[in-house]
Formats: sequence, C-alpha cells, structure tokens
Amino acid sequence: MENASLVGLSRQIALSRELDVVANNIANLNTAGYKSDSTVFHEFLMPGVRANQFRGADRMVSFVHDRATWTDFSQGPVQPTGNPLDVAVSGNAFLTVQTPGGERYTKNGALQINSQGQLVTSEGLQVVGTSGPIVFQPNDRNISIGGDGTVSARDGQSTVDAQRGKLKLASFAAPRLLQKDGTSTYRAPPGVTPQPPTGAKVTQGAIEKSNVQSVTEMSRMIEITRTYTQIAQILQNQSDMRRSAIDKLAEVPTT
Repeated sequence: MENASLVGLSRQIALSRELDVVANNIANLNTAGYKSDSTVFHEFLMPGVRANQFRGADRMVSFVHDRATWTDFSQGPVQPTGNPLDVAVSGNAFLTVQTPGGERYTKNGALQINSQGQLVTSEGLQVVGTSGPIVFQPNDRNISIGGDGTVSARDGQSTVDAQRGKLKLASFAAPRLLQKDGTSTYRAPPGVTPQPPTGAKVTQGAIEKSNVQSVTEMSRMIEITRTYTQIAQILQNQSDMRRSAIDKLAEVPTT
C-alpha cells in the first residue's frame, strides 16, 4: 500500500476514535456530574518510507497518532432540584463511593436511599461517609445535608436532629491523573492519594450537571464527519488514478 493511502487511513482511524469520544460526550449531556473527554493527537514520523521511488532522497512520512484521551474536570453548572437528597459539590472535591473494585470518586450528586436505608448514587453505588456507610432509620424525616457534608435527620416524632454521618469528600492536587472508571466515576491510580478538601462546599437540593458544551460538541462532530468524508474522497481519487494507470499499462499496442 502506498504511503498516501497509509497516511489517509491513519487519519481516518484517528477521526473515528475522536468521533466515538464526541458521541459519548453528547450521549452524557444530561448525566449529572459527567466530565467531557477530548482526544490528544500528535504527529508520528515514519523513519523510512515504503515507496522509495523518489528521484531525490527519501522523505519522512507523517502519520496521525491518537495518543491519549483527557478529561476536562472544570465545574459544571449547578441546577437546583428541590430533592433533599441531591447534593452539588463545588470546588476541587469529589464524593467518595464504594464499588466492587474499591473506593471511587464522583461528582454525580443525584443520591437516593436504597432498600437497606443506605445513601447511594443513582447508579446504586454506596456513598461513603467519614465513619462508614451513611444509613437512615425507617422513620427518618427532614433529612438535611450541611455545607460541610454532615448528614442529619429526625427520627419519628423527635424534634432534635440526629447525625447520620458525614460525606467523605476527596480532593486531588492533580485531578487530571484520575482515570475514568464508569460513566461518572473515577479511580485514583497507584501513587495518587486523595486529600481532605479545602474550600469545598456541599449544596443540598441541587446537582452539578454535565460540563459538556452541546454546541461545541455538535460543531466538532460535523467537522469530524466532513474531514472524514474529504479523506475518503482523496483515497478514492488516488485509487481511480492507480486503476487508470494499470489499465493504460495493460493496453497491448496493435502495431
């Protein structure tokens, strides 16, 4: 295969992967706490060419390589919901949740109470408190969650709030090092340790929405599709030229 075809295919593969990322961002436009992803590309120079029929010296061939995906951890808009179990965590802090694979971190504050009375996320993950799981009594009412994450409720006809736990908030010096481990959950890689947050605030009755910019993502999707189509057309033109050249070479002179 000629170098031009290889370069075009490398770009198409990179565009295909980028389109998957953009499509996933759009699909999670309304997912609470979701953080948008982007791809990182760099130029890869092939040290030796495959078609070396140049009259001059061989030239380096430039390919496209998608190196990684990075996550934008910027704050999403906070939307009031009126649900006393919903919380929005502002600042560089995450809720800690328990998964089969260990503790994970999320900005998804759409919480609820499961059949065991435990505070869980909308995905059913147990919310971790500073002293363990946060569990409510069957007769609990008037649930309140303070700005520091303290969860209180009134049991039955009691007029005094009883503390049910405190949200275990986690902060990271470099959130970009977190690795996505679900739609809106992240895990800390080895060597990255969560720290108690400073300046974080918990807002009850609100959720942090996705930080995906719908107009930007749609524009990007159109641009990717258009570029992919242009490259496909270039490859088709090259194939037509090659076929035409072969046909002419195959023609047998009649004289």
